[in-house]
Amino acid sequence: MTKALFDCQHLVKRYGAATVVDDLSFVIEPGECLGVIGPNGAGKTTTIRLCLGLTVPDSGHISAFGLQMPRDALAIKAQLGVVSQLDTLDPDFSCAENLLVYGRYFGLTAAQMRPRIAPLLEFAALAHRADAKPGELSGGMKRRLSLARALVNDPRLLLLDEPTTGLDPQARHLLWERLQRLLQQGKSILLTTHFMDEAERLCSRLLVLDHGRKIAEGRPRELIAQHLEPDVVEVYGGGALTLARAPQHAALRALAARVEVSGETVFFYTAQARPLLAALAEHAALRTLHRPANLEDLFLKLTGRQIRVDS
Repeated sequence: MTKALFDCQHLVKRYGAATVVDDLSFVIEPGECLGVIGPNGAGKTTTIRLCLGLTVPDSGHISAFGLQMPRDALAIKAQLGVVSQLDTLDPDFSCAENLLVYGRYFGLTAAQMRPRIAPLLEFAALAHRADAKPGELSGGMKRRLSLARALVNDPRLLLLDEPTTGLDPQARHLLWERLQRLLQQGKSILLTTHFMDEAERLCSRLLVLDHGRKIAEGRPRELIAQHLEPDVVEVYGGGALTLARAPQHAALRALAARVEVSGETVFFYTAQARPLLAALAEHAALRTLHRPANLEDLFLKLTGRQIRVDS
């Protein structure tokens, strides 16, 4: 059996009376992308900080690459690459200079770094912008430069905290392609994200956090099959909310295993969509969308549909 690359056991972190990470355990295997999803305040960023040694757990332990955190923090960090939520590029340096200077944090000399810069910029699709400063780049370019910078030390594990937040669809897809390429090269990734399509595309395994606790763990499709009915029928338009609530429509609701309302849309979860669709067809004012259950449905079932504010 392959030994885990990164192993976190029974982590607890409190700030005052609030427990933001609550008895959390997980491992990251070589070559896998482990995704961490959850609502605002679920403990995702604090978990990343614990893994980086930036925050010390109140209890529990972390081992990585055969080393112990925090005892061997520097040796562990030397094998990590990090892309944080916020842009931390140096605005006064060009793309190439950002990579060159960042290498110094890992003890890499200019002579060692110069041969690495061109391949890293090529990987980030920024070879033509080597002399541009971050202020001249688009949001997607900045995120790719941040990813290239995280690779200067050839890390075994990348920790990515919501790396595509704020990017347009084209920029997100390009960054996903680069992350897939890293996984194919054998890198491991710990990814936090609010984008369920991102998690389903990239992650071989998921942790679902809520209030600092792990509430589910597994492969995306297996979690969907475990927690959800296979088919979803979304209903909206005139009279949709009446279908969800009025006593006279109880027979229609009985055709679904579960009915939920979000805004003006009614979600029918069912293992047999055909009878439900036939019954809905009798309501001409309604619009329907029939689709398979997805990771967003799983997220909402496990953590709820109520909007939460940042803690």
